[in-house]
Amino acid sequence: MRNWKFNHIDFSTYPEYKGNDLGVYWSPEKTSVKIWAPTAQLVELRLFKDGTKGEAFYKTNLQRSGDGTWATVLNGDFEGKYYTVRVNDGDWLHEVPDTYARSVGINGQRGMIYNPNATNPDGWIADNGPGLRSPTDAVIYEVHTRDFSVAANSGMQNKGKFLAFTEEGTLSPGGLKTGIDHLKELGITHVHLLPVNDFVTVDEEKPDEKYNWGYDPQHFQALEGSYSTDPHNGISRIREFKKLVKSLHNYGIGVILDVVFNHTYFAKESVFNQTVPGYFYRQKPDGSFSNASGCGNEIASERYMVRKYFIDTLKFWIEEYHIDGFRFDLMGIFDVKTMQKIREKIDKLNPGIILYGEGWAADQSPMPEDMRAVKRNTPQLKGIGSFNDDYRDALKGNHGDKKSKGFVSGLSLREESVKFGITGAVFHPQLNYSYIETVHTPWASEPGQCINYVSCHDNYTLWDKLKQSLPKASDEELRMRVKLAGALILTSQGVPFLHAGVEFCRTKHGNGNSYKSPDAINQIDWTLKKECHDVFDYFKSLVALRKNHPAFRIPTAEGIRRDLNFCTHYQIGVVSYCIDGKSAGDSWGTIVLAFNGNLEPVSIPLPEGDFKVVALEDRIEENGFGEIVQDSIIAEPISMTMLVQA
Repeated sequence: MRNWKFNHIDFSTYPEYKGNDLGVYWSPEKTSVKIWAPTAQLVELRLFKDGTKGEAFYKTNLQRSGDGTWATVLNGDFEGKYYTVRVNDGDWLHEVPDTYARSVGINGQRGMIYNPNATNPDGWIADNGPGLRSPTDAVIYEVHTRDFSVAANSGMQNKGKFLAFTEEGTLSPGGLKTGIDHLKELGITHVHLLPVNDFVTVDEEKPDEKYNWGYDPQHFQALEGSYSTDPHNGISRIREFKKLVKSLHNYGIGVILDVVFNHTYFAKESVFNQTVPGYFYRQKPDGSFSNASGCGNEIASERYMVRKYFIDTLKFWIEEYHIDGFRFDLMGIFDVKTMQKIREKIDKLNPGIILYGEGWAADQSPMPEDMRAVKRNTPQLKGIGSFNDDYRDALKGNHGDKKSKGFVSGLSLREESVKFGITGAVFHPQLNYSYIETVHTPWASEPGQCINYVSCHDNYTLWDKLKQSLPKASDEELRMRVKLAGALILTSQGVPFLHAGVEFCRTKHGNGNSYKSPDAINQIDWTLKKECHDVFDYFKSLVALRKNHPAFRIPTAEGIRRDLNFCTHYQIGVVSYCIDGKSAGDSWGTIVLAFNGNLEPVSIPLPEGDFKVVALEDRIEENGFGEIVQDSIIAEPISMTMLVQA
């Protein structure tokens, strides 16, 4: 029986392959195959006519090709055929696709040989995503592919599929825009898709019978088949996903992929362990798999060929699918050097690619924390952002405690934590960091490294968290609190991140961990857009405000310290400050913002001069409401008030 403990192996002695031709590459005349399997004694390639059924019609052995690689060339045209590899390192391992499989058959059991050019939609060669001056210019919208369209009231035909993102003119039963037209109407700049690479726990032959977010990866370069109209055909999922990307790009919206490199769903049975046992995973001192992911294993990012695999995979998504950014699940598992190398290599392709991740792990790792890409090491991660969970908890309370409160749910004495988010987690001399409950030092060097959010796919939706922490509040009051949260996120320095549906009070009916809950829990209910249309209109106005005014998206920490000033005296339950708009490159001069989390109105003193009111309660009028104000302004309860020098 195979021993799955590896404390007797020094993986640093394994050969390193520096070429760019790992995987299976088709041409009309031949198909080239090369895999890295340094411990192999024999590698067999099998070809099939079907993605799941039937015996191999052809078998051949790969030949040693240097630096731990094995290769062969198949003469002739093998387009549309399927394949597996089988490694013998003294014993036969399982039959699997290669680690670089870019197309797979049903449920990822066999790789597919394909012609990439045959998957391109019309106009693909000229397709481009939006170009931004700085990550702070982005407004990111996180959504699960299935949730977006699967509801009966979505108005979309391709429910739960990639193609739903290509449908224009779709409407809710109330006659309001849904789908991609809704995204354009809201004004976001990027869609962040939960994992779309091939994952395990949804049967692609019966995609409606089971739900999963997709954080259970199987193949990292192949697409998930349950989101395609024909999962049996590896080509359809590729072509349809490219249509999704192009459709969003046509609307000026970029595409960010959620990548889950930190672990694999299978450990011993994974394609990595069935090719190079042990190498791709970290181990405990006893040689067993370590588990910082909380899912049974963790990827050893610090090893050369693992780091190369990350970089090769990301480059493939950028070059083949025109992807505009990546979000790294449990980024705190990866070593700092790997993340730095990723940024360096991607910059050579496109320095505008947005990179960010979760600056934490789910459990203990054998790699010391000071070597990993955790939030406190963000200053070492130039050009890479971390989620600002300090701001999240300051606004709505502890993410896991449904009764806890934050600033937008009426908890006072959290104002310094709110100011931390407003300044994009960079150092600001006016903050007293000892008053911040969750962190006592700034952790971002630049605001583009700070992803500000109040909710995401994890934990309770904002609406559900507010409802549970304020059980006696009316729906009208809860909508005011959602608006206040949106106002804070969308006017703060850093990069704003919105959970799909927050703009019309999305609910998951109190479910705080819906990763495998049914559509009834996870689907976006598009009827809420009409029920909470005042919230949607406000979010739309906030997005437009941010995009129109550089003062809310200052690209440097130096600029924030220079132009953002906490200019009014402290009041409990209130955060107020000024921005020098002209210095920040804005058409506006001095901007005064006041956020009142109290149930009572509060008088806010103003700097000397005349001011026009541009935001009051849930209304925004960039040209002002007509009235000129001096000396002070009354900030209404649970709302943002904004004034601009007249």
